Amino acid sequence: MTDQDAYQRALDNAERLLGQPLVLPLGEGEPPVGQDFRRLATVQTFGEAWPREGLDLRSRCLVSVAVAATLGTHEPLRGQLRIALSSGVTKEEIVEVFIHLAAYAGAARAFDSYQVVGAVFAERP
Repeated sequence: MTDQDAYQRALDNAERLLGQPLVLPLGEGEPPVGQDFRRLATVQTFGEAWPREGLDLRSRCLVSVAVAATLGTHEPLRGQLRIALSSGVTKEEIVEVFIHLAAYAGAARAFDSYQVVGAVFAERP
């Protein structure tokens, strides 16, 4: 498989998980080599990590939500929540993750990240 094939496979998997194409344009003032970063990160994440067989999809979704919330990375959390909801994880299960997160990562982090949860839940009544 060529590098381009691996990248396309990763993009296809990302679109399947996200429910829409993954678009990562270069930012204003960013050098062209930034596209290499986007390609490598996409292949590693959606081409290598997500398709592995060691965890089922629901488990990967819940782990990914918990990690993004714990790190306080709001945009990745938004994407992980969308993936989780599109993959059959319920809103109630996501709330349970945040209850557990508050106990282990701290209430302040959980409440901060939970603001993203509310916004994503509002997208899906």
